[in-house]
Amino acid sequence: MKHVLVLGATSAIASEVARIHAQRGDRLCLVGRNERKLDEVARRCGGTFVTTRRADFAELDENEAVVQGAFDALGGVDTAIIAHGDLGDQLATERSFEDAERTFRANLLSVVALLVPLANRMEAARHGRIGVITSVAAERGRPRNYTYGAAKGALNVYLQGLRSRLYGAGVSVTTLKLGPVDTPMTRDHAKHALFGKPAEVARGIVRAVDAGVPEAYVPSFWRAIMPVVKHTPEALFQRLSVLSAR
Repeated sequence: MKHVLVLGATSAIASEVARIHAQRGDRLCLVGRNERKLDEVARRCGGTFVTTRRADFAELDENEAVVQGAFDALGGVDTAIIAHGDLGDQLATERSFEDAERTFRANLLSVVALLVPLANRMEAARHGRIGVITSVAAERGRPRNYTYGAAKGALNVYLQGLRSRLYGAGVSVTTLKLGPVDTPMTRDHAKHALFGKPAEVARGIVRAVDAGVPEAYVPSFWRAIMPVVKHTPEALFQRLSVLSAR
């Protein structure tokens, strides 16, 4: 039985991750902004030990207390999944720095504000697994989502350094590079065959974090697609509307 912390637990993907751990009999601490949705996720998890805590991760100064509260509630954390984020509005971030900053706060700064205390506690215990959801959007700047992609790209670099730092302490850090998923966050996006399903993606996340791999593309077919996107020459990239269009 593991002690599992899920941050951003009310998202469609994270709630499925929580359900998988509950089926294993793990003890869970679910943290999110919406108390009603947290209670719904906890009920879906069934009879295992589940505690919930409400938090707004955008309130950066409160995130250390969020982590401490979870450690206290569970009596220590074996696995932590950071799943929150916000696609934002790309056009709004181009018009307003305030909107751009909000996107960086949601997808980078709030995550780092959780990772600092989380990593310090696991490093001291010389034990733990951390999984952080990022995005294939971080692999190359594209007009349709480059503010979001830039925030996730910076997070990827941060996770690379954190992974190396914690390696000697026996703590794994897994970067979870998700493709688009059919969730409420993408409700305004035209769906296509490459969109993943929350349950499928959650299973991939749990497998990757359990294995302690450095990074995982979820679903795994993105590992074959993204090198093409990343390494397409700039002149060609700009002419391919499938890659460079809004």
